[in-house]
Parts: sequence; C-alpha cells; structure tokens
Amino acid sequence: MTGTGICTGRVAAVTGAGRGLGRAHALALAAEGAQVVVNDLGVAPDGAGSSAGPAQQVADEIRARGGRAVAHTGDITTTDGAASLVATALDAFGRLDTLVNNAGFLRDRMLVNLDEDDWDAVIRVHLKGHFLPLRHAAAHWRAEAKAGRGPDARIVNTSSGAGLLGSVGQGNYSAAKAGIIGLTLVAAAELARYGVQANALAPAARTRMTEQTFAGTMAAPAEGEFDAMAPENVSPLVVWLSSAGSAGVTGRVFEAEAGRITVMEGWRPGPTADRKSRWTPAEAGEAARELLAAAGTPQPVYGAR
Repeated sequence: MTGTGICTGRVAAVTGAGRGLGRAHALALAAEGAQVVVNDLGVAPDGAGSSAGPAQQVADEIRARGGRAVAHTGDITTTDGAASLVATALDAFGRLDTLVNNAGFLRDRMLVNLDEDDWDAVIRVHLKGHFLPLRHAAAHWRAEAKAGRGPDARIVNTSSGAGLLGSVGQGNYSAAKAGIIGLTLVAAAELARYGVQANALAPAARTRMTEQTFAGTMAAPAEGEFDAMAPENVSPLVVWLSSAGSAGVTGRVFEAEAGRITVMEGWRPGPTADRKSRWTPAEAGEAARELLAAAGTPQPVYGAR
C-alpha cells in the first residue's frame, strides 16, 4: 500500500467500516501503515438485518493491497460486542492505538411522527455505539498507563452538522450527534492523564445515509470533475487525528467536506446582562430582547423552510 506511513506501527479499530465513510477511513489508515480492525454489523440503512460480508470485504481489500486487517462483526452497541472489538485488536495485533467511532444508521421522521422505537434505535447506534467502544478502549489504555506502558492513543468520534445545528426531520439523529460532541469533550478531559486524545469530526460526504436524504447536494459530479462529496475526502483528517503527529490536539471538533477543513467553535458566552438582583418576568424578557439584538444571528437549522 502507498502513503507517507504516518500511522506505521499503529493499530486502529474502525466501527461501521464496511461501507461509506468507515470503509474510506479503514482503507486510508491501512495505506498509511496502520493495522486495522474493520468492524461492521452489515445492517441495512435503517439498521435492519446483519451480514458479515461488508466487514470481511474491506478487510480482504486491505490485505489485497498489502496491508494487514481483520474483520469484526460484533454489535458495538452491546457490552460484549464493544469488549470483543478491543480484544480482537489485541489478539490480532497485540495492541490498540486508535479508535474511530463511525457506525450509524438513520430513521428519519418529523418529531410528531417519530416513534419511540425509532428514537431508541438511532440513539443506541450513534450515542451508545460511541460510548461502549470508547469505554472499553479507555479501560485498556488506563490499564496500560498504570502498568507504565504510556499509551499514545487517539479517539476520533463522528458527529454531524445535524448535531451542531439541528436538522429538520432528524430529531433523533441530531440529538445523538450533539451528544457525541459532549461525550468527546468529557473523554478529552478525563483520559488525558492516560495518554489518550479525543476529537470529533462532522463530515459531509456521499454515503448510504446521505445520498437519499440530501440527494441534490450529494449527486456525483460529471466525469473529470472533482468529486466534492466522495467520502475519501474526509479520511485524511481522520488519519492525521489517529496518528502520533496530532500530539496536543484534543477536545476539538472539526468539519470536513470536499477540500475544506474547519475548526468548529462551540458554545461561548455572548452578550450578558447582570442586575445583581432577581429579575421580574417582564424585566427578564426586556433584557433578553436587548441581548438578542446585540447577539449574532444563528445559523439556520438544516432543512428549515
């Protein structure tokens, strides 16, 4: 495999790596020298069913290109599945250096039509599916640190513009992706002492999840034109964040789309009023109006009409 080798000697586990962004990340990590655990449950776009095929196909593709990879088809939204992801990396390659949390699916509905099962399923795969692999990888790295083996570990989580701004028809997905950002910030703060860095990415790319929901913007370009929505455009940043070269970068959120990388700056204090005593409701309302007039205009929610 060709590349600069910035991940040589490192072992990366990538969830949801059988297709789309996860597949692109796994291939890119392997091209840069990483040994890769390719996780995928092989479900349909709405999370139904399962198949070992996608994970095995990507692992085979990496090996065909001269890299090293193993497939993992466990359910990372379960304790046993998440634990076995870490165990697979240790059994196959003797170590784990990077966890890329990427697995997910959609069940889009407007809020008034959103069933509880669809809420639970999307929160489970995105938010719990980030927490459990992170928790088991972090426990391993903490044990390594306490044993004096000083990890230089990385967590790369996958959020979304929907988590940053909201997205019409995606209340469950937006809530999960916003939760991932909060989880990333906590992980960065708690795990630094063990040699672990945690960052999040809000990618925009053509995948099974986006090519129908955002069909217009995700359309393939004419032959010979730059494919701005190709998932491979996002992977270089994931590879760098996964590498030792990203030392000192933690607790940050990036947007990645086409040829653009943006550092996202989250909630910060804006205009403030303090009267040093309790407001009446009318006074609080008047003050809020004045503060809003002095504040910047928020970005629109995705898909708002």
